[in-house]
Amino acid sequence: MSNRKRNIQILFCVTPEEKKLIRMKMIQSKTKNMGAYLRKMAIDGYIVNTDTTPLKKQYEEMHKIGVNINQIAKKVNTTGDLYPEEMKELKEMMKELWHILRSSPLK
Repeated sequence: MSNRKRNIQILFCVTPEEKKLIRMKMIQSKTKNMGAYLRKMAIDGYIVNTDTTPLKKQYEEMHKIGVNINQIAKKVNTTGDLYPEEMKELKEMMKELWHILRSSPLK
């Protein structure tokens, strides 16, 4: 234990209910290590979590559009042909992409 960076123990007692509450808050903060959670709370007093769900949804939609565009580009590069329906589909995908970017929650 002498080579460890943290070699001083701080011990304290809690009730079973308090332990449950601490564990619940630890899970809510997405921290798996109780020692790390307790140190963070003791030093900083709070942990900020951000909801990145809207960003994940945007990423997924943009990824789908990118895959479609790549498939069409591969076909065009292979055959040299681009049908009017494919051009229309590409334009619709680009409109959707611009819509997603304009409605970004980061604005």
